[in-house]
Amino acid sequence: MATTTEIHPGDKYEIPEYEAHESSTSLKERIKKHYEIASDYYYSLWGQHIHHGYFKSPTETKEEAQVNLINYLLEISGLPDGASVLDVGCGIGGTSRFLAKEHACSVTGITISGRQVEIAKRLTQAETQAGSSSSTSPDRYAYPLGGDCRFLELDAEKMLQYFSAAAENENGKPATTAQFDAIWISEALSHFPDKPLFFKSATELLAAGKSSRLVIADWFKAPQLSPEQEKADIQPIEDGMLLPQLCTVDQYVEMAEKAGLKVRQGPIDISSDVAKTWDISWGLVSSPSLWLFAISQGRDGLAFLQAFRAMRRGYANGTFRYAIMCFEKP
Repeated sequence: MATTTEIHPGDKYEIPEYEAHESSTSLKERIKKHYEIASDYYYSLWGQHIHHGYFKSPTETKEEAQVNLINYLLEISGLPDGASVLDVGCGIGGTSRFLAKEHACSVTGITISGRQVEIAKRLTQAETQAGSSSSTSPDRYAYPLGGDCRFLELDAEKMLQYFSAAAENENGKPATTAQFDAIWISEALSHFPDKPLFFKSATELLAAGKSSRLVIADWFKAPQLSPEQEKADIQPIEDGMLLPQLCTVDQYVEMAEKAGLKVRQGPIDISSDVAKTWDISWGLVSSPSLWLFAISQGRDGLAFLQAFRAMRRGYANGTFRYAIMCFEKP
């Protein structure tokens, strides 16, 4: 008897035509709206870590692979226990909690989404036994080994202004802006319209000396793509994932160095080790009701789910890349 192959719901819908983002302001508004709507779904789909997994063996679960990625970033950065960390684009706080709980770091997580802050605080309260407060700050959740974390709704492009003002208000006089041992940003910088501003702000917020570092994991396009490759593989990702034009790895290095940072480790291309993330994701979004809900949210909802397919294609074709790197402030 012939077997029938089940059709994925995504195969029944057209991929929306590419639409360029009208402005950086409208793009950020769409990103914020997306996370307000989708963050609970992300949590149910992926758990507390909303990022790729680094698969070291075929038998690892996605949860194990996600922790592998964090540990790999810790390895290349040499981040010491007890460090003061700014987790930019913290999502629902998975990495912030991991660094606080496992490495006694004092972490401030920032995200553009108020809903993500709500979820992050709820999960952290549950993990720290009803939200025991740090002795130094009541808005921080303390862990037994000495780490703590807090979460703020904050546009990352305003982080230098915010933390500079906060330092001044706390001390009652002008203070140095350099206040973090590390800035950690995983799969968020690709969303930022003004990346040079981020590197400049990160440099100013990092404490001086080789013990400070900027840790990055992100999505990239391969260099020297043809217009046809850009249109077929990259634009559907930029459209569905609400990204400005993707950069190459070398462009990140150039921006970091221009801002006064030095390469500490990398860039290391781990595309082949993380690509399985989107094979798993495509299987997880196989519910017809999910696609109907996405369509009810307008073209952005459908473009988002269809971008899962584009990510798989980009990895397979070598046009879409994933890399990790670490910079230090001299």
